[in-house]
Amino acid sequence: MEATRAIPIVFCGVADPVGAGFVDSLARPGGNATGFLMLEYSLSGKWLELLKEIAPGVTRAAALRDANISAGIGQFAVMQAVAPGLGVDVSAINMRDAAEIEHGVAAFARSPNGGLILTGSALAVVHRDLIIALAARYKLPAVYFRRYFVNVGGLISYGYDIVDHFRRAAGYVDRILKGEKPADLPVQAPTQYELVINMKTAKALGLDVPPTLLAHADEVIE
Repeated sequence: MEATRAIPIVFCGVADPVGAGFVDSLARPGGNATGFLMLEYSLSGKWLELLKEIAPGVTRAAALRDANISAGIGQFAVMQAVAPGLGVDVSAINMRDAAEIEHGVAAFARSPNGGLILTGSALAVVHRDLIIALAARYKLPAVYFRRYFVNVGGLISYGYDIVDHFRRAAGYVDRILKGEKPADLPVQAPTQYELVINMKTAKALGLDVPPTLLAHADEVIE
């Protein structure tokens, strides 16, 4: 968008396009860009619910977030709103760099009954290996916003189906090439979500995954 305000742009995996200034509104983007949301903020409350379901003993949760983007602030705010009803105290760990993440998780892990939630951001992807390793080192159950974290050792994820996401984006590209304008195509939220559980990680943490949770999983990694 810094390069052009004329060539149409279709984006994928953006957490808050309005807050980031990419579009005027979700319903009427208004410029040369439109696309597909990574998540709706309400999903953040679901992550906290899943953490409590897979690890009932958790009474403290740390949300790893990028505080420099509106999405990082918004996702954390939703968790704060639902936390009292779940009996969980929620705090934030900012993700400016690897050193801050290591220090924050180590400090959080000094007290018992803790768990982690990795919120959606580019920094979460950049530091994914470190975050998964820290969760394992300190034996902290952790919920992630996309399945590939679980594929490489994370405990549980709930998030959008990325293949479906890009397939739908291709449909927008087709419509634009046939004459429609990005300004008139609303930004869309995901329509398909997937729950993935890594049983190897659950066993390493000493967790007994509830059968009801396993029954709802789209994939269970043994």
